[in-house]
Amino acid sequence: MSRRTSFFLGAGLFLALGLLGIYLLSRVSPYQTTIKHGPAPEVAANPYLAAEHFLRSRGLSVQRTDGLEVLPSLPSQGQTLLLLGARKHMTPRQAERVLEWAAKGGHLLFVAERVWDEDAGKSGDLLLDRLEIQQSLTEDLDEEDEETSEADADSAQAPADQNAASEEDNAASAPSNEQAPDADESSPTDEQSVDEDRYPELTKLYLENEKAPAYISFDTDFHLYDAKNQAQAWANSSDSTHMLQLNHGDGLITVLTDSWIWQNRDIGNYDNAWLLWYLTQDSAVTLLYRADHDDLASLLLRNFPEALVALALLIALTLWSVGLRQGPLQAPASRARRQLAEHLRGSADFIRRCSGQQSLLQALQRDIQRQARRRHPGFERLDVAAQWQILARLTRLPTSAISQAMRPLPPQRLSATDFTRQVAHLQTLRNAL
Repeated sequence: MSRRTSFFLGAGLFLALGLLGIYLLSRVSPYQTTIKHGPAPEVAANPYLAAEHFLRSRGLSVQRTDGLEVLPSLPSQGQTLLLLGARKHMTPRQAERVLEWAAKGGHLLFVAERVWDEDAGKSGDLLLDRLEIQQSLTEDLDEEDEETSEADADSAQAPADQNAASEEDNAASAPSNEQAPDADESSPTDEQSVDEDRYPELTKLYLENEKAPAYISFDTDFHLYDAKNQAQAWANSSDSTHMLQLNHGDGLITVLTDSWIWQNRDIGNYDNAWLLWYLTQDSAVTLLYRADHDDLASLLLRNFPEALVALALLIALTLWSVGLRQGPLQAPASRARRQLAEHLRGSADFIRRCSGQQSLLQALQRDIQRQARRRHPGFERLDVAAQWQILARLTRLPTSAISQAMRPLPPQRLSATDFTRQVAHLQTLRNAL
């Protein structure tokens, strides 16, 4: 290829690439998109991180703890303890210590965990039972109200019927010239102001000198009941109570139906954050929301399931390999003791078990005949009597011994004694040749 041709090919290729680039650039249009990576790891690990930052922004001192071990060193005066974690492993002694801490001037806030059991007479929540506060389901409360209203309606029906009958009697006995009063002479009916609940699903907290209540999004499926009527403040939705506040010694105790209102996803809704500040204002705050820790087995199962399976298989194989068998292990025989006679004896025993006694005896008889043919040519052409006489002459044994050894074998199986005797006769005859 000449230099001129190469130049034109390169220029054409460069031009084609340029045109292709211009076409692609004309088809491409820039755009913006938002990729959501989810919450940061610290947010996912701490459901109350936003609550902590909010309280710190209000100038409050906030610390976080993972257990009640901090209680002996925690001052009661000017301190608010928020028990927001599960308490299913709390002991009666720990419950007493928490209530004693609150009685010394601390503010204890906890979440009701169990529903009241009428049959057992308790809920199983140690703090609720000691304070005699009961938590129930709102749907059960609605069923009780319906039963009560039906009973009241039935009891009021009979007096109403009696009053109607008496009024009819009085009207019949009244004078005929009496006229009904004019409508303009009757007293006007007083108008009743009806305060409609605009947000029945929200819990309302009314404060003194405030016209409008604070709205909090508690879960309306639960209801708190103050059995001893000891609460000093409370917050209700349209059907149930979700917050009770009562004095306890020199301190204060606040009971809630749930603490989800202060988690990261809900604290910004309605007045949830304000309620947290209102309950903890002018005090230091200690948050405890992970009182129950996962044990080592749960952590290993969650993070290293494959390693645990491999370890279990290794342990099983180890136990199987070192386990005892049905009998003691037989050590292998030493090679030094394996003599030729043992191999021959073993081979003979194998042939006897597989082919029977007759195969061994016939093998000995054929061996004797073979040696006789070698010492007396034409031995195989003689009759049986002549063969026995030749064997008697060669071995110098009586003819009776020769006939007993070389006679045909019986079809039935010989006894061990007869078999041993017959083998001895044959071996004696073979050794004499």
